[in-house]
Amino acid sequence: MYTSRYRQKTSQPTRDRIVAAVRDLLAEGAFHVSTVEEVAVRAGVSRATLYQHFGSRLGLVDAMCEAFDANPALVALRATESVEEFVARVVDFWATEEKVLAELYGAAAVDPAAAALVERQRNDRNHELRRLLRSIGTPDRGAFAALTVLTSFETYRELRRNAGLSRRDVTATLQDSARRLLA
Repeated sequence: MYTSRYRQKTSQPTRDRIVAAVRDLLAEGAFHVSTVEEVAVRAGVSRATLYQHFGSRLGLVDAMCEAFDANPALVALRATESVEEFVARVVDFWATEEKVLAELYGAAAVDPAAAALVERQRNDRNHELRRLLRSIGTPDRGAFAALTVLTSFETYRELRRNAGLSRRDVTATLQDSARRLLA
């Protein structure tokens, strides 16, 4: 099917506005109670345009996953061959997306779309963690289990909020724990 050049040029900005609207709603803690129509209004597009770009609420969640995938910390994480660097990049990602992720993780209990995003994010992190452990010659299940806990968003939030650690201190604490674990 032929698509005009004009449509291609205007399509990405429209898509970006919709994704930005989803991000804003997530940051405000309102995504899980928002309808697709409310997302469209927030983005300044018609409901039909939103459906054309994303197909469904789950499509909006997939778009957020794609936005997360482009985060420089995750891009760097995929290339790392060091547990310490892996931990640092995970913390960088959690810190740059903390507000949005806190809402997503909270909404996951009641919103299937948010639950799907959280599960996909966990699976992606676990896949990268397994890759890293294989590359350094430590495919041990115990090491994987412990590093899964150390690099989880829940652990990051616990250290930031309840222990009151700075981002730098969270990174140092988790790196030290990972070093001791693998020694």
